[in-house]
Amino acid sequence: MSLRLETQRLILRPPAPRDVPAMTEFYVSERSQYAGGFVSRARAWGHAAAILGHWQIRGYGLWMVTEKADDTGLGMVGPYCPDGRPETEIGWCLFEAAEGRGIAAKAARAAIADARARLGWTEIVHYIAPENTRSIALAERLGAVLDIAAAQPKPDTPCLVYRQPASAGRDGPQTARGIDMEISHDVDPLLQPKGYALD
Repeated sequence: MSLRLETQRLILRPPAPRDVPAMTEFYVSERSQYAGGFVSRARAWGHAAAILGHWQIRGYGLWMVTEKADDTGLGMVGPYCPDGRPETEIGWCLFEAAEGRGIAAKAARAAIADARARLGWTEIVHYIAPENTRSIALAERLGAVLDIAAAQPKPDTPCLVYRQPASAGRDGPQTARGIDMEISHDVDPLLQPKGYALD
């Protein structure tokens, strides 16, 4: 069985060589300016190769996000920790086709839960450029709080560090079910969840 995550409408799978053209297009576009992109095609291809290589070296990395009905990549969301980074990060980069559809939040919630449960991450941060207001809003929507005392990943290019609340040991099947219920509610506002609240 291949490694992947599923929500009600999304699949998060490891990126594959077939995704490199879309990843390259993302990194040559202005849309990628806060993700180390907006670069030449040669450098963009190198960024895409590094994303695939991260999986080979670490055994985890940014997931390629797709919808269940279509394997076309919509963006990358997930754990990212290249050499030299001071902390474990969940990051996100969405392609233009995924804009404004709530995909980033749903995928990030699934990736955070998986990183805690499968990778054992107790500390999770999001590194965000100060001018990237949309990513800041997403981090806050996910429950992260600005940590002004956190170590900088790139001292020559300071960024904001948003920290997820520490896991209180509640991650597991009940938390995963709660996330699925929340995602279902996002899709169907008339859904009446059953069971007990998690908090």
